[in-house]
Amino acid sequence: MPLTIDPTRLALTAAAFAAYGASCLLPWLHWRRKRAQAGSAVAGGWLVAYASQTGNGEELAQQTAATLRLAGVGVQVCELSDVSAAMLQNAGRALFIASTYGEGDAPDGAAGFAGRLMTGSLPLPQLHYAVLALGDSSYAQYCGFGRALDGWLQAQGAQPLFSRVEVDRGASRDVALWRQHLSHLAGTSDAPDWDAPAFAPWRLVARRVMNPHSAGAPVCHIELAPAAGALPAWQSGDLVQVVAPAEPDRPREYSIASVFSDGRVHLLVRLHRHEDGSSGVASGWLCEQAEVGSVVPLRLRQHRRFRLEDNAARPLILIGNGSGIAGLRGHLRARAEAGQGRNWLLFGERNRAHDLYYGDELAAWQAAGLLARLDLAFSRDQAERVYVQDLLPAAAATLREWIADGAAIYVCGSLEGMAGGVDRALRDVLGDETVDGLAGAGRYRRDVY
Repeated sequence: MPLTIDPTRLALTAAAFAAYGASCLLPWLHWRRKRAQAGSAVAGGWLVAYASQTGNGEELAQQTAATLRLAGVGVQVCELSDVSAAMLQNAGRALFIASTYGEGDAPDGAAGFAGRLMTGSLPLPQLHYAVLALGDSSYAQYCGFGRALDGWLQAQGAQPLFSRVEVDRGASRDVALWRQHLSHLAGTSDAPDWDAPAFAPWRLVARRVMNPHSAGAPVCHIELAPAAGALPAWQSGDLVQVVAPAEPDRPREYSIASVFSDGRVHLLVRLHRHEDGSSGVASGWLCEQAEVGSVVPLRLRQHRRFRLEDNAARPLILIGNGSGIAGLRGHLRARAEAGQGRNWLLFGERNRAHDLYYGDELAAWQAAGLLARLDLAFSRDQAERVYVQDLLPAAAATLREWIADGAAIYVCGSLEGMAGGVDRALRDVLGDETVDGLAGAGRYRRDVY
């Protein structure tokens, strides 16, 4: 029987492939254009480049630039991944604010730079620079990326303006040393105020265990409200910092699981257990020791890298595990409030019977048409372990369709295991160029810890 080809079907198939190809190409072209714009000369001025994950590095970069501008110095501020080889070769002076992510890794906003430039040679004998490295001394690779960046710059022949300054968990004394060097370079002591907003008293108004009888550690839903005064505004994707009484110099950050109209900050906190059975300082205090009604020192932090912003009107693909559903729930509540239903959640935990956090809420959103698709992976519900990243290959066709329709991807949860697994799965399905392009265009964002 002769083969017949339906011209209409053929045209529709070709159009679908063309749409997907365009969706892959456009974010990559946007990324390349952004890099080209950032690669313009900075002759006569200073370059201030930052590698930030949760916003601390970006904030310090803006404060650094403000100090230089106050002294009449021209400054160009940009994310490190937007810095090109030509930009570095045209710069005479550059200041780098470099956070470290996990065990010595580059933040998402520096991964492109690290892969593109730090793996090779780039002579920079004309460049005078300084590095402010941000880290956490409880990690083995303390300030690992900042140290690697400093070493690479020196290996290219760049000249340090002063020795690398390392900041342990945002310590003000370490930042003060950077300010001192900066004021000397700028020739001014009239620097703008760099102090972070003060912690305010909030009240713990509700707490409940979300996973009774779970094989994992208890996970608590916690609600907080200002002890006095008006509720400050925030956006979905933002963070809070909380200070435990036993460790006042080391605030802990948590994703906000609510929106402003809820009237309270919601957190989802997993109780950390040490090997000796004792509870973590902050999680133990929030989940066990602080009485409902007691005061919690708290401040809000903008998390620009995880806000919706330009993605607010796009379809959203939300991927996370464990307590990472907190940041995703914040976005889902914002989307539900706006009546935007093109949302796809992929979530993983241990057992469906005990660890499906906010399950009733998710079901209600599905019924109301506000959650278009929900894929779940419970690793202990079958003999073979299945994790959230394992859901992506089976959903490859749908994933490509959503990306072709302009979707943005948000990932929230554990850095070890989940985040890397999700990234590899996305690259297997979409390709490296598309994923890199999505990241450069702000359509692939992560809040992982």
